[in-house]
Amino acid sequence: MSVTKRYGHLTALSGVSFSIRPGEILGLIGPNGSGKTTLFECLGGVLPADSGTLAGPDRPLSRRERAATVFYLPDGIAPWPSQPLGWVIDFTIGFFGGREELRQEVVRRLGLELLVDSPLGTLSKGQRKRALLAIGLLAPHPVLLADEPFDGLDLRQTREVAQTLRHYAAAGRTMLLSIHQISDAARVCDRFVLLSNGRSCAEGTIEELSALAAARGVLAARSAASASLEEIFLALT
Repeated sequence: MSVTKRYGHLTALSGVSFSIRPGEILGLIGPNGSGKTTLFECLGGVLPADSGTLAGPDRPLSRRERAATVFYLPDGIAPWPSQPLGWVIDFTIGFFGGREELRQEVVRRLGLELLVDSPLGTLSKGQRKRALLAIGLLAPHPVLLADEPFDGLDLRQTREVAQTLRHYAAAGRTMLLSIHQISDAARVCDRFVLLSNGRSCAEGTIEELSALAAARGVLAARSAASASLEEIFLALT
């Protein structure tokens, strides 16, 4: 893929390109204003890109194929706020033809058992985030785009959600996560795309990014070998 999005004279995304591999967790890393949400909205079909395609193994995906492949989970939404969480989960499973057989397991793994009778709009930020992740994990689409999946979660909840995402990725689900906190990304993701000012600066595992930083001379080889993801990000962007 290579996505460009402009708003008048402002270029929000400029030829952002990277690969997504089956069964992996790919972290999209960048500061506020780097274009993460705009990119997700283009990939999810919410915004039209000015140029760029989402391609499968051998050809670009049609609009219908993209809708069947990618499930986009925006940040900060509360669909059907007056309805109980259990109703919202069951409705979305039925609407999308979701994974009914995983319903109880996903609810348990995300610690939502005591919340299924609570209206979605009454949940706290962290509770609502876990509820939305349940919807995303139960959707049938092979690729899940989740914008800021750890926002509003405390440390324990973040670790539990990270373990849940890893579990379903290991079972074959592919996930692209937009993450502001680099420490959270380092904990859960297999590979990373570094985004800055609407451009993709680098892509790879921590080891690959470390080697790239050393090759570009932005980190000394000895320092790069032991550098954190945060240090590598700052060096490459």
